[in-house]
Amino acid sequence: MSNLTFEWPIRVYYEDTDAGGIVYYANYLKFLERARTEWLRSLGIEQDTWLQHRIGFVVRQVQLDLLLPARFNDELTVTVVVERLGKASVIFAQQVLRTDGTLLCQAQIKAACVNLGEPGEAVRAVPMPAEIFEVLKRAN
Repeated sequence: MSNLTFEWPIRVYYEDTDAGGIVYYANYLKFLERARTEWLRSLGIEQDTWLQHRIGFVVRQVQLDLLLPARFNDELTVTVVVERLGKASVIFAQQVLRTDGTLLCQAQIKAACVNLGEPGEAVRAVPMPAEIFEVLKRAN
């Protein structure tokens, strides 16, 4: 894959922090998710459209390295790079940086394409629809 990097700005709100004004660790996962969603949207892939067809992406694996804390009111940049594109999954390399370039967090996220089935049916991994796979392939 190439190293095309998508960047998404985020500001740290009070609700993102603990009593000491430091971002609660689980909120980094939210920041990373939002950036991946906006990356897909920038490519013309609207997840709600695919959900109508019972196709979605679920996070299967997360490796998160918290290096330095983000604090209330920090302006951050969250990056998305496709590390590996498979037929049924994508591995992302992501970072959270302060706008001054300080690396705060890095992550590797594996997301699998799934058929959500009908209520009560099992969720199962499936190959990505060709329309999605081709867009992701061209974007990298």
